[in-house]
Amino acid sequence: MHLSGTKILFGVSGSISAYKAADIVRLFCKNGADVQVVMTTAARDFITPLTLSTLSGKPVLTRFNDPESGLWNNHVELGLWADLMLIAPLSAHTAAKLASGFCEDLLAATYLSARCPVFVAPAMDHDMYQHAATQSNLSKLKDSGCNIIGPEFGELASGLIGQGRLTEPIDIYNHILNYLKYKNSLNGKRAIVSAGPTREAIDAVRYVSNSSTGKMGVAIANELHARGCKVDLVCGPGVTEPIHHGIAIHNVVTASQMHATCMELFPKADLSIMAAAVADYAPSNPVSHKIKKETGREALTSVDFIPTKDILAEMGSHKKTNQFLVGFALESDNEVTNATQKLQNKNLDLIILNSLRDEGAGFGTDTNKVTLISKSDEILPLPLQSKKSVANEVVSFITTKMAK
Repeated sequence: MHLSGTKILFGVSGSISAYKAADIVRLFCKNGADVQVVMTTAARDFITPLTLSTLSGKPVLTRFNDPESGLWNNHVELGLWADLMLIAPLSAHTAAKLASGFCEDLLAATYLSARCPVFVAPAMDHDMYQHAATQSNLSKLKDSGCNIIGPEFGELASGLIGQGRLTEPIDIYNHILNYLKYKNSLNGKRAIVSAGPTREAIDAVRYVSNSSTGKMGVAIANELHARGCKVDLVCGPGVTEPIHHGIAIHNVVTASQMHATCMELFPKADLSIMAAAVADYAPSNPVSHKIKKETGREALTSVDFIPTKDILAEMGSHKKTNQFLVGFALESDNEVTNATQKLQNKNLDLIILNSLRDEGAGFGTDTNKVTLISKSDEILPLPLQSKKSVANEVVSFITTKMAK
């Protein structure tokens, strides 16, 4: 894969392994990337800006302003310019600054301004890496959307053997290359994603609903968009997660409205991921006025319900061979068996299982723990992680299956 036209912000922080930055820059530039190096002051003690400037063909930036020319190095413009940001090596000190939002230097300020995907490759001594503070900082970076590469186990500058060695330049390069291949893998594809709850009216002010916030569906929609997919997001009420401005939003309230919108969009969709928590039943006779408690006690205590339309089942019955259909299953007992049965009954290609038994997963949380079950009987459990990370792994899995 040639990287011609790919704009990479390459950050270097103060670590003994900074000398390997030269090989990383060389690899990217040799394959056509446009690389702008930004160094911390400490990094200059380990490798000279002249070396990296010669390899990248651009002046290396360290300060907010150039003392010789007096020109301002605009961190906001740098963040907007880049297609991808890579910091290698990432020292423990710089990791702490980024995780805490400190921006006392140009590299940290540029990181906070970057709208592009960010990759970091930590490098430090074993005990520094294992320390609770460092692990907490790396977890914060991961949860904020950073992709972490390594570190590796091996011989360290201290002479010790352990975890903390910078991932080799060729492996960092290949990791980025694989990401870029995936990023473009859904170009030209169209997807429907549903997110959030539905509300089924009893009267003008009362309704039946659930605790879904739509965070998982929005994370999936954002990830699909980041990989070049044209996304229609069908949102139930109360979905407030940040949504990329390039995603088409379709706001609905009831299960009936969500059904109508999804079925209207479905014929043109290559991929449909139904993450919404749609009501299975709705009051049979909602009224347009508020039922008074004093006079409508019977109406409020004995509400009759009727089934709503099954969106997934209808999609499955109309699905063409070139369409990929994904559902979610929230189970509390016999989870895998019940989810697999749902996958088969509704003609799905993949079902994503949530268990009510898993702490930190499900409605309202920022994390999730799911199991992917494909129609080929492949079962892939994923660990508890941020919903953004779950979305990344789910979309990667789907992309692989759609390519076959």
